[in-house]
Amino acid sequence: MSQQTAPTALGTESIRKLLTQYAVPAIIAMTASSLYNMVDSIFIGQGVGPLAISGLAITFPVMNLSAAFGAMVGVGASTLLSVKLGQKDYATAQQILGNVITMNTIIGVVFGALMLAFIDPILYFFGASDATLPYARDFMEVILLGNVITHMYLGLNAMLRSAGHPQKAMYATISTVLINVILAPIFIYVLDMGIRGAATATVLAQMIALCWQLKIFTNKSELIHIRRGTFGLKRKIVTNSLSIGMAPFLMNLCACVVVILINKGLQTHGGDLAIGAYGIANRIAFFFVMIVMGLNQGMQPIAGYNYGARQFDRVNRVLRLTILAATAITTAAFLVGVFIPHLVARAFTTDEELIRQAAHGLRYMVAIFPIVGFQMVTVNFFQSIGMARKSIFLSLTRQLIFLIPCLLVLPHFLGQTGVWLSMPLSDLMASIIAGWMLYRQFKVFKEEKRN
Repeated sequence: MSQQTAPTALGTESIRKLLTQYAVPAIIAMTASSLYNMVDSIFIGQGVGPLAISGLAITFPVMNLSAAFGAMVGVGASTLLSVKLGQKDYATAQQILGNVITMNTIIGVVFGALMLAFIDPILYFFGASDATLPYARDFMEVILLGNVITHMYLGLNAMLRSAGHPQKAMYATISTVLINVILAPIFIYVLDMGIRGAATATVLAQMIALCWQLKIFTNKSELIHIRRGTFGLKRKIVTNSLSIGMAPFLMNLCACVVVILINKGLQTHGGDLAIGAYGIANRIAFFFVMIVMGLNQGMQPIAGYNYGARQFDRVNRVLRLTILAATAITTAAFLVGVFIPHLVARAFTTDEELIRQAAHGLRYMVAIFPIVGFQMVTVNFFQSIGMARKSIFLSLTRQLIFLIPCLLVLPHFLGQTGVWLSMPLSDLMASIIAGWMLYRQFKVFKEEKRN
């Protein structure tokens, strides 16, 4: 498939073939990225200690907040790019790429600087104790110094997928992971940099991948490439991108609030080791969530293009296939969490009490996972076809409407168990609402097909 015709094939090729072509590279990339996060935690847990694992868990809200701003630009603009390519509006698609670079630069610099200025009080607010603060601070100082690199790298990878190059996006992610895995033990063990070494390896790996992405997008033979005159922010592109990207932004923002409440609840009812247990259980569960996210990334350009081209049968087919695959993935997570939680937790630490608490928490986290994949795909589907309000609402149902109230109430009655129980309860209720909204949308597609 040539570089010039890759995007238009989204409207003509077999849906199953397209989903395989786009989703498999994204799944491989996200799996590799998730494996790196797990390996990184293992290096930190085994090489620095159990309190370092707790310190790393304290940084999750900061990482989620940074990801919220990155997703608002990257996901929103890449979705808009898919729709514009479907409409064959190549001039606007070209402007979108330039605007993504400008927006990521501005947001990356401003966010990093503000967080660095107040890092200690922020980490204390997020649940750090005097014992875990040094680990959390050492990690986040390095990450925030490279924040603009992270935003740019993630944003351009999203643009690569939507511009018809899912394999290149996969290569960028895998190369980042491999470089990370090579550098992290060198910095942590050989150079004795501890948890700061893990963060340094992450930023350096992303910088190398970003250079390769920029080389691709400066190639004039690409249908969408960097040109002069496209970096000036266009009001319509910015507002449309941020509007579509508001759903993942709010999802990550709510995730930030959720992790703060989880950390504070676990700190109150279980102490630093309970936070470390959540850090381990979250890494394991997130491994499977990242695979579904890769699947969603593969679906996004296909659904966006065909919705823009008003080919609703193709939109329906890609949605059904994606839901089926996502359900299989999250069911696998359920089986791991129920039958071998101690085995997977043991990879992160030799501390028996931390292993016991992590296995206990993981069982709760995956209790409703067989239907979580369906809920995740539904949220991404509405976002992919530009229905920002529905996607935002579904993003908020699990975390803001259900999970946060559960985290505020249940721990007062059930202690640490109340924190863990809040997660599957909110998953269940959010999935029911997602099913109802998706059913209504299918009815709309049937009406539009008749007309």
